[in-house]
Amino acid sequence: MLPATHRLRTPSQFAAVVRGPGARRHGSRLLVVHTLCPPDRGDAPSRVGFVVSTSVGNAVVRNRVKRRLRQLCSARLERLGTGVDVVVRATPAAATASSGDLGAALDRAWDRLAPSGCPQ
Repeated sequence: MLPATHRLRTPSQFAAVVRGPGARRHGSRLLVVHTLCPPDRGDAPSRVGFVVSTSVGNAVVRNRVKRRLRQLCSARLERLGTGVDVVVRATPAAATASSGDLGAALDRAWDRLAPSGCPQ
């Protein structure tokens, strides 16, 4: 479970990460990961949000994908550093992927986005 301080909550927070100036993204067959380093969040804890649309499946499938992504992200929070906002968007292929495949896709995306991440 992600602690409340590590969650994106409002639509404006999600929109800033996905569409804001300076936002970056990396996509794969299973996930699209968007990141943003807002200048006003310096030493604040990193925050993560999830987007799982109806194209992924019915409510049961969507909730299962969200639970798996939350678990995978909570185990990887230290790798983000501080002040990073992340939105993980699941594609329809995520519904049938194993947790190992989702974790590998998440690792690849975070490794790709990390080199130009927030200045520490």
